[in-house]
Amino acid sequence: MDLEKIVRELINYPREANWFEFKENWYEPNGLGEYISSLSNVAALEGQAFGYLIWGVNNDTHELTGTKFDYTVDVKNEPLEHFLARQIVPDNNFSFHELTLDGKRIVVMVVPAASKIPTSFDGNRYLRIGSSKVNLNKYPERESNLFYILRVGLPTINNTESEYQDLTFEKLFVYYASKGITLNKRTFKKNMGLLTETGKYNLLAQLLSDNSYIPIRFAIFNGTDKASTMYSVREFGNTCLLLSLDKVLEYGDVLNVPQADERNRKVERKEISLFDADAFREAIINAFVHNLWISGNAPMITVFSDRIEILSRGTIPPGQTMEGFFAGESVPVNQKLSDIFLQLHISERTGRGVPKITEAYGRETYEFRENSIVVSIPFTRVSTEENTPVTTPVSTPVSTPVESLFEDNSQTKRILEFCTSPKGILEIADMLGYTQKKSVRKYLKPLVEQGRLAMTIPDRPNSSSQKYVTVR
Repeated sequence: MDLEKIVRELINYPREANWFEFKENWYEPNGLGEYISSLSNVAALEGQAFGYLIWGVNNDTHELTGTKFDYTVDVKNEPLEHFLARQIVPDNNFSFHELTLDGKRIVVMVVPAASKIPTSFDGNRYLRIGSSKVNLNKYPERESNLFYILRVGLPTINNTESEYQDLTFEKLFVYYASKGITLNKRTFKKNMGLLTETGKYNLLAQLLSDNSYIPIRFAIFNGTDKASTMYSVREFGNTCLLLSLDKVLEYGDVLNVPQADERNRKVERKEISLFDADAFREAIINAFVHNLWISGNAPMITVFSDRIEILSRGTIPPGQTMEGFFAGESVPVNQKLSDIFLQLHISERTGRGVPKITEAYGRETYEFRENSIVVSIPFTRVSTEENTPVTTPVSTPVSTPVESLFEDNSQTKRILEFCTSPKGILEIADMLGYTQKKSVRKYLKPLVEQGRLAMTIPDRPNSSSQKYVTVR
């Protein structure tokens, strides 16, 4: 066990997790025994092999301060380690270690995770909830959950039975067929891992069924927080998860309106996207494949006036480190779902997702909360003034309403003014100075989605006779 590497890894966490704790010089024998019990039990609950109590690190800043804590002291003429081991049941072989980091004395207590039965101290079982040690007797549901995990293992989308057993999979078959893959109706449930050991549909089956029973919402606010007015909310859940993912990605493309940069223009008009499309796609796919679906909650996508936030439930998985996370070392939370995404070429499992996002926006775009991971993708705005540089990702509030956030101040306005009477796509392209329909569709699609432009033949969107007219 490379304790130096472990300590440096843990101090890089933005906050303490339940399975490790920092102290400077704190010492209280019975409290230390309670820590052994709580860290051992919570490590088992969260799939960690060990829990850690580390002296010589500031609890708030995670700065290495050094410690004077002496683990060789006696407690009433009994060595501390013996005093603790005598009251720990079952014996879990905890151990103290001393090392020097950056010239500072550090002490680490390594506590193995509980196995088979919870770890107790002085006849009581403890657990960590947030920054507090609690007696499990006061939390029977958590105690029951701990016993279940010690007996069966951590709950996953494969071993968790769905509460819905009348599931159908027509959309799944159609989706696979669209990718050139034919599912066998007799064997797909077993081959895709959609059944528990008892033959019941599991949570993975529920997610891939025609109705996942889980909402996935894409909300837009016209300010920088949720206290501002909600502009719209779109629902993409309650269907096969693969279709939900496609719809979320498509809606992201709609919102990512290209902005015309006409400053210093010589020949061709330059277009600047509101945000990096590749980073957004990687963040959404990661949120879906690594979401803690057993919590019953889906990822949440929220648009503010200066950014998009993609929130996925859960934290980095057991066996993953912060260093490995940012390096792109993939440790799937939902292995079977990850395999399906790989089979369908939705993801590559090359580990480039997080590095691609951080290359575009830096590590600070990630926020690790207690029960979720949030990616905040800032918007890039284009100034319409001559000789003004393209703005860097917006970091200050935008005072204009959200409607104008997705409006290109030059091109969108010209289209809406031009289409007061129905116009075809070639007419619009000619007016804008473009030669390709593709460049124009980038503007037309979001305007139609926003209800600001209407098609004259809405039931045949690709008709050669299609025209567009401004909605007043």
